[in-house]
This record gives sequence, structure tokens and C-alpha cells, in this order.
Amino acid sequence: MGKMDRIFLLLAAFMVILNGFALAKDSHDFLDELSSDEMLDIDEELLRTLEQDLHLKDVARENELAAREAELAAANPDATPQLSDPCTKVHCGAGRICQADGQTAACVCVPECPDEVDPRRKVCTNKNETWPSDCEVYRQRCLCDTKDPACMGKEFRHIHIDYYGECRDMPECTEEEMNDFPRRMRDWLFNVMRDLAERQELNEHYQKMEMEAETNLTKRWANAAVWKWCDLDSSHDRSVSIHELFPIRAPLMSLEHCIAPFLESCDPNGDHRITLEEWGKCLEIEEGEMIEQCADIAAETHANVA
Repeated sequence: MGKMDRIFLLLAAFMVILNGFALAKDSHDFLDELSSDEMLDIDEELLRTLEQDLHLKDVARENELAAREAELAAANPDATPQLSDPCTKVHCGAGRICQADGQTAACVCVPECPDEVDPRRKVCTNKNETWPSDCEVYRQRCLCDTKDPACMGKEFRHIHIDYYGECRDMPECTEEEMNDFPRRMRDWLFNVMRDLAERQELNEHYQKMEMEAETNLTKRWANAAVWKWCDLDSSHDRSVSIHELFPIRAPLMSLEHCIAPFLESCDPNGDHRITLEEWGKCLEIEEGEMIEQCADIAAETHANVA
């Protein structure tokens, strides 16, 4: 998980605070589960550990390749330079790894996931089943996609992580909570955007949008909503799919029981995609304020990379 996912988890408490917790029982239950800020600290530590593990693996792989090339060059300085590992330019999705064959590379399913003993690494799937880790879920989906004999059944081809932690009974989102949720969601999105801006973790275009939102209250909710919608649209097809909602849904499910029904309500036609218009209506933002800026953002990001 990247910086954005960590920010979502760290600021998840903001959603709970805005909810008010009018009933003392609900507040007591929340404190019992989170143990104040302890659970957030644990989650942050876990996410940081996962990211560090992946980084260390990448560094180790690069060091191994560099040492191998240096050894070959020292042994035979007149030899034709060895070609680089073809996997260095291949990006495989979750549950897959790159496998090299000479100078060709292909993405294959992860052969085996590491044994996890830390209960915090468990995940709950959309089938309401607790799995040992996200790796196991992604690996199983890959096996079913490739029609591998190890696939547990065709229904597992579309399995995905619903939220982090073991599966548990979620309280029902009341009508009153649901009616107030768009306001709290708008506040949350803006505060996440503001926090990232203060950390200088937004690109230049996003920074300008956040500054405009700070000085122009009529743009506050709209800019935050457009920013998040553009950010979630990783496929750049001008819509947000169910899978693209994962960075919002999964980290918040265990803390905010209304997030799932709210996101489902953002797809009124049931096509499993949320357009900018649907996103704005869902957040109760006036249609005229929702101006798409993804093209500008994408172009500027590409220019910065180049």
C-alpha cells in the first residue's frame, strides 16, 4: 500500500468523530474495539511493515542483479555486456510475479504465499470469509483467471477484499446515519486532501485545487470530490469501478459501517461504475460545481514524469 492508503487509515478516525456517536453504547463499543488510538497505531505499524517488506525485497533483488553483473564483468572484461533482467521493466498485478525465460518475461501467479502468523494480516472477502492474507486472495483470483487446477471454483475469479481484519458482524447503517453520511464524507475528503497538501504529497495541480478550496468555500466540497474521483479512476476511463473503490472501502469498513451502503448508493443504475455526475449527486454537491479536471491532472503528471 502506498502513502494514500496510509493516509486513509490514519484519518479514518475523523469519520467516526464526525459521526457524533450520540448513543453512549455505540461510543463505548467503539472505544472497546479500537482501545482509543491503539488500533490506528497498530494498523499504521502493519502498513508501514508491509511497505518496508516490499521495498526491502525490491532492493535485495536489485542488489543481487547488480552483484551478478559486476561479477561477470570482472571475470571476463572483454565479453559482450550481459543484457539486463527483462523483469525489471515488467509490472505484474496483485497475486502475480514476473518470471523470466532468457530475455522474455511473463507474469505468472504467485506460486506460494508466505505463512502469516500475525492476525492483523487477515482479510475479510466479499464472500464474508476470513483469509490468512491479501496475498492468498489475490493468488486465488489469479489461479481462477488462468484456469489453473488449483482454482477453488469459478466463483473465486471475482473474489476481492472487503476490508482488513477478520470478518465480523457489521451494525446496520440507520436511515438517520445514511442521510447524514454525504456531509460527513465531504468533510472527510476535504480533510484528507488538506492533510496531503500540508505534507506536500499532492502534485502541483492537486495543490492548486486544495488552495482554491481553502480560499473559496463554494469550491471546498466540489474540489475535494473531483480530486478523489480522479484519483480513484486508475484506469483513466472516466468512471470508477468497484475494484477502484478499494482504497476507500477496505481501510474504512471496520471503522465506518455506513461506507459500504453509501458507495453502493453512488451506483444507482447498477452498472458497477460511478461517473463523476453520480459521484457528485451521491455527495449532494450541485451538478454545476462538479467540473472534471482529470485530463489536466493526468497531462501535468505525465509532463512532470517526462
